[in-house]
Amino acid sequence: MNNDNKTKFMKDSCNHVININRALKSIKLEVMVNFIHSDLSGVMIVTNKVMSPLDLQTIESYVKSAKHIKTEGVEVL
Repeated sequence: MNNDNKTKFMKDSCNHVININRALKSIKLEVMVNFIHSDLSGVMIVTNKVMSPLDLQTIESYVKSAKHIKTEGVEVL
Protein backbone atom coordinates (compact mmCIF):
# COMPACT_ATOMS: atom_id res chain seq x y z
CA MET A 1 0.00 0.00 0.00
CA ASN A 2 1.49 3.35 -0.96
CA ASN A 3 1.81 6.21 1.54
CA ASP A 4 -1.25 8.06 0.26
CA ASN A 5 -3.43 4.96 0.63
CA LYS A 6 -1.92 4.17 4.02
CA THR A 7 -2.62 7.67 5.36
CA LYS A 8 -6.20 7.68 4.10
CA PHE A 9 -6.88 4.19 5.46
CA MET A 10 -5.38 4.92 8.89
CA LYS A 11 -7.42 8.12 9.36
CA ASP A 12 -10.52 5.97 9.82
CA SER A 13 -8.91 2.83 11.27
CA CYS A 14 -11.34 2.52 14.20
CA ASN A 15 -14.29 2.33 11.83
CA HIS A 16 -12.42 -0.11 9.62
CA VAL A 17 -11.89 -2.46 12.60
CA ILE A 18 -15.61 -2.34 13.39
CA ASN A 19 -16.67 -2.88 9.77
CA ILE A 20 -14.22 -5.73 9.14
CA ASN A 21 -15.41 -7.45 12.32
CA ARG A 22 -19.03 -7.07 11.17
CA ALA A 23 -18.16 -8.61 7.81
CA LEU A 24 -16.38 -11.53 9.48
CA LYS A 25 -19.22 -12.06 11.96
CA SER A 26 -21.90 -11.91 9.25
CA ILE A 27 -20.43 -14.98 7.57
CA LYS A 28 -19.99 -16.66 10.96
CA LEU A 29 -16.20 -16.64 11.12
CA GLU A 30 -14.50 -16.83 14.52
CA VAL A 31 -11.58 -14.51 13.75
CA MET A 32 -11.80 -10.90 14.90
CA VAL A 33 -9.62 -7.88 14.11
CA ASN A 34 -7.97 -6.47 17.24
CA PHE A 35 -6.38 -3.38 15.73
CA ILE A 36 -4.80 -1.88 12.63
CA HIS A 37 -1.17 -0.79 12.73
CA SER A 38 0.81 1.30 10.27
CA ASP A 39 4.53 0.73 9.68
CA LEU A 40 7.10 1.34 6.95
CA SER A 41 5.94 -1.60 4.85
CA GLY A 42 2.26 -0.62 4.92
CA VAL A 43 -0.78 -1.36 7.04
CA MET A 44 -0.92 -4.43 9.26
CA ILE A 45 -4.28 -5.82 10.37
CA VAL A 46 -3.84 -7.77 13.62
CA THR A 47 -6.33 -10.52 14.43
CA ASN A 48 -7.09 -12.58 17.52
CA LYS A 49 -5.94 -15.84 15.92
CA VAL A 50 -4.42 -17.38 12.83
CA MET A 51 -6.58 -16.78 9.81
CA SER A 52 -7.88 -19.17 7.20
CA PRO A 53 -7.88 -18.26 3.50
CA LEU A 54 -11.58 -17.30 3.78
CA ASP A 55 -10.80 -14.88 6.65
CA LEU A 56 -7.99 -13.33 4.64
CA GLN A 57 -10.14 -13.07 1.53
CA THR A 58 -12.90 -11.32 3.49
CA ILE A 59 -10.49 -8.77 4.95
CA GLU A 60 -8.81 -8.21 1.59
CA SER A 61 -12.19 -7.62 -0.07
CA TYR A 62 -13.10 -5.07 2.59
CA VAL A 63 -9.83 -3.16 2.24
CA LYS A 64 -10.10 -3.09 -1.54
CA SER A 65 -13.66 -1.77 -1.33
CA ALA A 66 -12.82 0.98 1.19
CA LYS A 67 -13.52 4.50 -0.03
CA HIS A 68 -10.61 6.57 -1.34
CA ILE A 69 -8.24 3.58 -1.63
CA LYS A 70 -6.54 2.89 -4.94
CA THR A 71 -6.85 -0.88 -5.24
CA GLU A 72 -3.73 -1.33 -7.37
CA GLY A 73 -1.70 -0.36 -4.30
CA VAL A 74 -3.15 -3.09 -2.07
CA GLU A 75 -1.17 -6.29 -1.59
CA VAL A 76 -1.71 -9.20 0.79
CA LEU A 77 1.51 -10.53 2.27
